[in-house]
Amino acid sequence: MKLIVGLGNPGRKYERTRHNIGFDVIDRLQDKWSLDLNEQKFKGVYGVERNGTEKLFVLKPLTYMNLCGESIAPLMQYYQIPIENLLVIYDDLDLEPGRIRLRQKGGHGGHNGLKSIIQHTGSNEFNRIRIGIGRPSPGIPVPDYVLGRFSPEDLQKVEDAADRAAEAVDAWKDEAFLQVMNRFN
Repeated sequence: MKLIVGLGNPGRKYERTRHNIGFDVIDRLQDKWSLDLNEQKFKGVYGVERNGTEKLFVLKPLTYMNLCGESIAPLMQYYQIPIENLLVIYDDLDLEPGRIRLRQKGGHGGHNGLKSIIQHTGSNEFNRIRIGIGRPSPGIPVPDYVLGRFSPEDLQKVEDAADRAAEAVDAWKDEAFLQVMNRFN
């Protein structure tokens, strides 16, 4: 079993914001796999994609970014999903808009969603797909920036990055994450 999580904030107010790029990738996977997120438990909505005999859980936490570990850890515990079978998709200030970077483990890098996941799972040994959103201009607070929408010049780059991230997740269905990482980085 594997768990794929896109990070974001619930509600129309946050749709299409920089911080919700993880949700946007999950939306692409729903279309690609004809998947319904029709289960509402564990403080989130999720669906199950089957790949042969393997189940892939696809989750959007509804806890808000800073508390997403409260959704992820209980689902992992209930279904006994090992930490190395967790893949988290999220926004990254340190990558320019449109870049993606896959990693197998690491710290939180100041990202509150990752802090919550690490706190609630007790581990930082999980797979990640980081999608670049760039840094704010001087004088713009980071919280305002991540909750803002993409500029017209960045929007197409980020749309393409979300498509590539969804392709990487799709490849992970059949390949080891290290292989996927080497191909998409």
